[in-house]
Amino acid sequence: MPLVHIPGSKSLTARALFLAAAADGVTTLVRPLRSDDTEGFAEGLTTLGYRVGRTPDTWQVDGRPQGPAVTDADVYCRDGATTARFLPTLAAAGHGTYRFDASPQMRRRPLAPLTRALRDLGVDLRHEEAEGHHPLTVTANGVEGGEVVLDAGQSSQYLTALLLLGPLTRTGLRVTVTDLVSVPYVEITIAMMRAFGVEVGREGDTYVVPPGGYRATTYPIEPDASTASYFFAAAALTGGEVTVPGLGEGALQGDLGFVEVLRRMGARVDVGADRTTVKGTGELHGVTVNMRDISDTMPTLAAIAPFASGPVRIEDVANTRVKECDRLEACAENLRRLGVRVTTGPDWIEIEPGTPAGGVDIKTYGDHRIVMSFAVTGLRTPGITFDDPGCVRKTYPGFHEAFAELRLLSPS
Repeated sequence: MPLVHIPGSKSLTARALFLAAAADGVTTLVRPLRSDDTEGFAEGLTTLGYRVGRTPDTWQVDGRPQGPAVTDADVYCRDGATTARFLPTLAAAGHGTYRFDASPQMRRRPLAPLTRALRDLGVDLRHEEAEGHHPLTVTANGVEGGEVVLDAGQSSQYLTALLLLGPLTRTGLRVTVTDLVSVPYVEITIAMMRAFGVEVGREGDTYVVPPGGYRATTYPIEPDASTASYFFAAAALTGGEVTVPGLGEGALQGDLGFVEVLRRMGARVDVGADRTTVKGTGELHGVTVNMRDISDTMPTLAAIAPFASGPVRIEDVANTRVKECDRLEACAENLRRLGVRVTTGPDWIEIEPGTPAGGVDIKTYGDHRIVMSFAVTGLRTPGITFDDPGCVRKTYPGFHEAFAELRLLSPS
């Protein structure tokens, strides 16, 4: 039974870095993810004057409840959406002038609902070029708090950023949400805030965050459930078996729910207290599934869908169109390149059964999840290559080496 040790969660690492920076005292993060995104987040904190000490297995952050240690900074957020959305929000609680820019890919991704909400809270925030996109400048003078309405229909990260900000405001926050995708990610945020000493309340569609700040702590980072999905899918596809330790019944991450999709398709799934095992049975059934809450695993399912005995229809995933790329269209295009019949709509994709053609170069659009998903397809399809295999460094620099070891699972 291959044990696969998955790197730490990107989502948890980013939130933990924000919480540690905002907390009173020194926080130790245990087994954080080391990838381009999280290194970019830590580098951004350093640019803002926070002290981040790193050893191979732990990061230590000296918290500053009063905000950045410098009054002027120019922060480059690389490709990281959490970096690009969370750090301007953190900086708003301080005092100074902070400019944020990002890669061309991240510049294209939307920011407007968050920056609109921050402005409604009195934050002096200016977009330099396209409204609602990076680059932007925050002229910070602390945040009073109060009530704000937020549309989180494109990304739950907008809500997470405001929730994380709440304890740093003078009077607390009440955030009323008009639409919300990826609810489990918000539950992650609330659970992590609790670990740092803050209890978030809920009144219908309104989240209530008290003032008073955070307490430093020692915080272990779970393995990344989205990354685990490729290994679980590999087992289901090849008839192999994979166990991921550290992800089980108590896991914070909603993306572990992907294994329930695999169960519906015919795989054997065992979710234990602190580990999850998926065993392939040699068959995959067609399925219709709503993936609104686990949309980061949509490409994983799309990549194994041609091998199912019936059509696979994935619904309610409009927000995947505004990720690192338009993931819904990227999956459709690459499946068609493989000779698979695909139809799409504004928020859905349907994939017909078929044998993918070998020798195809996958167009990645620089998106790590497209590469990792179609690597699973490659376990049953010879000669698949990628135009940018290295973009996996965003979340899992060692992915190709780890996945190569799984080839022993694939049929000879």
